[in-house]
Amino acid sequence: MKILFIGDVVGSPGRDMVNEYVPKLKKKYLPSVTIINGENAAGGKGITEKIYHGFIKAGAQAVTLGNHTWDNRDIFEFIDSAKYMIRPANFPEGVPGIGIVYIPCEGREVAIINLQGRTFLNPNDCPFTKADELIEEARKRTKIIFVDFHAEATSEKQAMGWYLDGRVSAVVGTHTHVQTADHRILPQGSAYITDVGMTGPYDGILGVDREAVLKRFLTNLPVRFEVTDGRAQLNAVVIDIDNKTGRAKGIKNIIINDDHPFFD
Repeated sequence: MKILFIGDVVGSPGRDMVNEYVPKLKKKYLPSVTIINGENAAGGKGITEKIYHGFIKAGAQAVTLGNHTWDNRDIFEFIDSAKYMIRPANFPEGVPGIGIVYIPCEGREVAIINLQGRTFLNPNDCPFTKADELIEEARKRTKIIFVDFHAEATSEKQAMGWYLDGRVSAVVGTHTHVQTADHRILPQGSAYITDVGMTGPYDGILGVDREAVLKRFLTNLPVRFEVTDGRAQLNAVVIDIDNKTGRAKGIKNIIINDDHPFFD
């Protein structure tokens, strides 16, 4: 079984890359399940119902979120009916949405869990104890468990990877928008990468217009961050998983941009 995971989609440039390349990636790698992180998909902050359905139409079986989950108020109108959209499970009790979904696949189920870190982000419930709770629940149904850990600090992401090694099939980091070069299989069989990277503008700073970010650093004055246009990129990973054990057998990073062209 293979899982294709597309890193944080940022604005319309990211959505365009999804529409263009996800069908090609699926043809090339033949993933059983495709997952997209869509928390930045609507103008860089949040997601809309139209965008969510667009990702499903493009070939995703699930859409994960993160700290920008609530930034577009449209989400409150559809989150409870979006069966394959997953917000961080360690958000406070009682908020809308779900933090785990099960995707039927090849006679089995794939459990997809979304968690959010606490270091340098808004306080939420402990992601480690919430992971324990959801993994115990998931393992009653499947050995194939995928975790999107949306966090700022590299140390917190690495800690989660080691904490869950051998208990889940994969822990992939999102949020910081720059793909890291540490993809590996941990000793007990969990695939890991600190950050998958982003899908969106290639020539901005984390997807945002460069001049605005530079002004902020140079003057420390408040500025409005907008998704920039121009060249685009797609960052992703493909994870190969043993159907019987749930352990990962391989993880491959994917970078598509003008400097790393896609080849069929």
